[in-house]
Amino acid sequence: MISGDRSTLDEARTWVERARRVVVLTGAGISTDSGIPDYRGPQGVWTRNPEAEKQATLSHYLEDGEVRRQSWANRLTSPIWGAEPNAGHRALVDLESGGRLLALVTQNVDGLHLLAGSDPGRVIEIHGNARAVVCWSCGVRSPMDEALDRVRAGEEDPGCPLCGGILKSTTISFGQQLVAADLQRADGAARTCDLVLAVGTTLTVQPACNLVPTAAGHGARVVILNGEATAMDRLADAVFRGSISELLPALVAGLPPAA
Repeated sequence: MISGDRSTLDEARTWVERARRVVVLTGAGISTDSGIPDYRGPQGVWTRNPEAEKQATLSHYLEDGEVRRQSWANRLTSPIWGAEPNAGHRALVDLESGGRLLALVTQNVDGLHLLAGSDPGRVIEIHGNARAVVCWSCGVRSPMDEALDRVRAGEEDPGCPLCGGILKSTTISFGQQLVAADLQRADGAARTCDLVLAVGTTLTVQPACNLVPTAAGHGARVVILNGEATAMDRLADAVFRGSISELLPALVAGLPPAA
């Protein structure tokens, strides 16, 4: 494993340049420079307000109207709505444009990869997306903005306009099954990539973090970029610490097109 200085970053950049099937796994750390706090860090949402974790637990949300009302109130002031993609998100669009990106698997629900211009066909939002809602009864989906407008107009717990069922963000809550097709796509990409970038994630959340050992086990190089140590640094060929919006462009942006 190499770690951290300019020369080793240049060496890792040559690995990316030579790669032809890169899988990127992103976590909350790529979005903190866009003003979106992480969940479990020192200033994380759940660190500062442990009760907020209940709102991300499916059983609490479905069974407790007060939890839903608080969830809707919190959504109104979420930093997601004012956030813009940063240089880290845009660097991954560069990587894709160069013909090297096989898949971009994200644990984030903020939708910033799509707003940055990443191809929706290559983005796997393994924990869903906060910018839409789904009715828990009839399954109809609609934009989050429409539901938030109803909350602003005075509805504390807006129901489905078609059947009256509970509306829920299209994020994956605790106690909710992940989408099997997304897991299969991500696993298949990890098994066939030649390099995996783990960006802004502590690599502790299952099953997303398994992409790293899966890729390494199939011969891929592993490069980790994060603000702090991760649970899988030992598997990495290179580890870099610092701001993702500075490190990631230095590593992947502006490379010549893949041959």
